[in-house]
Amino acid sequence: MRILVTNDDGIDSIGLHYLARAMTTLGDVVVAAPDVDQSGAGAAISAIYRNKPQVKKAHVDGVPESWAVSGPPGLCAFMGRLGAFGDSFDLVVSGINPGANVGRSVYHSGTIGACLTARNGGISGVAVSQAVSGWGVEGQAWDDIVLNQIWETPATVAQHFVTGLLEDGLPEEPIIANINVPNVELADLKGWKRTTIDYRTIRSMSTASLRPIGGTYEVEFTYGDAIALPDHTDGGAVEAGYVSVSYLSRIIDIERNDAPCAELALNSLLGQ
Repeated sequence: MRILVTNDDGIDSIGLHYLARAMTTLGDVVVAAPDVDQSGAGAAISAIYRNKPQVKKAHVDGVPESWAVSGPPGLCAFMGRLGAFGDSFDLVVSGINPGANVGRSVYHSGTIGACLTARNGGISGVAVSQAVSGWGVEGQAWDDIVLNQIWETPATVAQHFVTGLLEDGLPEEPIIANINVPNVELADLKGWKRTTIDYRTIRSMSTASLRPIGGTYEVEFTYGDAIALPDHTDGGAVEAGYVSVSYLSRIIDIERNDAPCAELALNSLLGQ
């Protein structure tokens, strides 16, 4: 069993190291992660047809092979599938992301994007994220918040989930599991829930404004008020103290019949 471990926070992220070590009991682990923070990269692989990625050897304690890649996590998964780090992989495990990837953030998460890219190539993926306390509240610095992460909890949850996944046998149809874990000790978890993805998040950015600085502008975002979400949703479950597990699909087309004028315009243009 070959497992590729990646993330979107970069090769030096503490969460990545915890996750990689947790996976070493389950198979042959290779770490390939961005050389810099690529948070919010989604499933991007960058313009590799004209910009050749650079890869350097890295070090993660307890893992025999680690690489730092000049690109997003989706690229790490893409390269891994094509043999850049030896034989292709049976599973991609991505994280541990500091900050829950729930609701609308699923669209933009590089943590999840690596798994989507893996699935696009026929490989299952598990994305692992952990809620943070206080992010978005004035006066609290990100670095200080991350220091309070209890990394052992999501690492242990991920290890047990992947153990069971491998015992079941990886499904023929690749699976993507999006796991979100509260920032508490393992013993303080209330349990776990299979959840739906809400279109909202607990606390969303509400405005964007431009602040002039010299000859340019800095973008300032503000957050709206926190909202309560039902605990059958991903964000609501995590807020209520449960591990959230959501399963994601490939991108599929849907039927729409509410844009007739747009389609008639194409008929007119193309003589249909």
